[in-house]
This record gives sequence, C-alpha cells and structure tokens, in this order.
Amino acid sequence: MSTNLAEIIRILKEADGKPVSGEELGERLGVSRAMVWKYISSLKEGGYEIESSPKTGYILKVVPDMLYPEEIKDGLNTTLIGNNIFYFAELESTNSFAKEMAKEAEEGTVVIAESQKKGRGRLGRNWQSPKGGVNLSVILKPNIPLDHAARLTLMTGLAAANTIRSLGLDARIKWPNDVLIKDKKVCGILTEVDAEMEQVDYIIIGIGINANVNVDDFPPGIRENATSLQKELGTEVNRVEFVQKLLYEIEQQYIKFKTQEFSAILSEWINLSDTIGKNVTIMTPSKMVEGKAIGITDTGAISVRTKDGKRVNLIAGRCVYTRTR
Repeated sequence: MSTNLAEIIRILKEADGKPVSGEELGERLGVSRAMVWKYISSLKEGGYEIESSPKTGYILKVVPDMLYPEEIKDGLNTTLIGNNIFYFAELESTNSFAKEMAKEAEEGTVVIAESQKKGRGRLGRNWQSPKGGVNLSVILKPNIPLDHAARLTLMTGLAAANTIRSLGLDARIKWPNDVLIKDKKVCGILTEVDAEMEQVDYIIIGIGINANVNVDDFPPGIRENATSLQKELGTEVNRVEFVQKLLYEIEQQYIKFKTQEFSAILSEWINLSDTIGKNVTIMTPSKMVEGKAIGITDTGAISVRTKDGKRVNLIAGRCVYTRTR
C-alpha cells in the first residue's frame, strides 16, 4: 500500500464516521481530486468499504479482514517487532521469503501472508495455510550460541499460547513447537537458524495459527486433529488485533529472553505444558525413544524417562503421545 493510500485511510479513520471531502483529501495529500478518486477506487478494490457522496465526501464504513501492514501498525505497541512488515496476499512460504532477506533485514522484520502455497512444518512436513489464518515469520538476531537456538522455539510457543489464552481459551504447549486447544492443534512453529562457527547469525521464527479457518476444509487426516480460534470461540476473531497482541507478546518474551535467565521463560512454559507427565514416543532421524516426559532442560530438550529408568534428553524430534499398555 502506497503512502498516500495509507494516509487516506488514516484521515478517514480520524474523521470517525464524518465525511471528508475529496477537495480536503487532495489538499492534504497535495494531489488532484481526480487522483483522490483513483486512490479511493484502489482502496475499495482492496476491501475497504468507503461510502462516497459528491456533496459531502467520503466515509470509511468497513475495514477489511486483511492483515495489511498499515492496519497492524495502527495501534501496534512494540519498539522492535513489526517496525518493518512485508505483506503478501500469497507466498510460497513466509519463512523462505524471510530467509532470502534476513542478512540485510533489520531485526524484528515481519513477513506476513494471507495464505501460503508451500507452508512448511518441522522435518519438512507440509503446513496447511488457507486464507483466514495467521501466517507470519519474524527475523531475530539474538547473538547467541547455536546450542541455545531451541530456546527461541519455546519462547515463541509461550508467546503464542499467551496470546491465544488472552481470548479466554485454554491453550497448552506441546513440545517442541505446537499449541493445542482441547488436545487439537491450533498453532505450529517452525524455527530456522543460520549460524557460523557455532554462533547464530539470524533466526527465522515461523508461526502458523488457524484463526478464522474452517477446519472442515482441511484434508482428511489433518482435520481430525486440528482446530481453529473461530471454531473454539464460536465467532471470528479480529485478526489485526490478534496479530498486534501476538507481536507484542513475542517482543515481551524476547526482551525477557535477552535480559533475564532463561529459567524465567522456561518456568512459564512448563506451567502451560501439555506434554510433561505424559507417555510419549520421540522420533528422530536416528532413533526412537519411548517413555514418560518428565521435564525440559535449559537448552530446550525434552527429558524422557524410559521404561528401564534411564533419563534421555532429546533436543529435537517428532513427539507423539502414547497410551500406557
């Protein structure tokens, strides 16, 4: 969205339902009334409902349910996360786009898309990203050793869970990177790292949340274990306000990550854990470990007590809940 389009939206919002003439808009923007009309037409095409009258002017009636940067920034209470937002109606993957620009991008840059054609989950699995969801990636440059990178996955899971819980939903975190509501997945996180000499250069935090999504549209095999904010609340959420809350929560947790001991975040994560205390099977490319999840280490690894009493720590893997035989 161009600067002039964003300025028109700002002026119409400030008018609070009162008409603003084309002449006034033209004077404030330094353009002709004919150009104002073109701008208004463009905004209407973008989903803004604007009432127009030759005698009185323009009134903003409805803001579209679109994650436009101008809408997100209007009321965004952060100092780092979201200063720069790149918006797309559709992308192959927000993480992939963020990786292409990460080295030169400012920390806190956000890439957001209404839908993804090739959204990715952990271990290369596909992440369903239909319209109505929240699909975004955040570029962070925390200056930490590589073996601390998994901590940021836990940090982001906590931020996502807290944001969802602010809606009155009992969101819980499943190690390593899922958020559940009533045992069904509502959010997935994909953390991708670029490092040199065991030192992190940048980290891409990808977050996918089923917001205003019809779960019945998911393929069989996915819909049975998935839910959405809309389904759980019985009504659509304001996605712009939700993203504002999410980015704010990520920033607050990131400040804590950089200024406090990680135990401060870890204790909160454990309080919201859906995994600790359950029987699990953790599958990695090289092995499979079965037992009871008994904790999380300060590096972000899950601790599993096996049947023979051994304690095994795994920093990554697919976690499946298992029933006691």
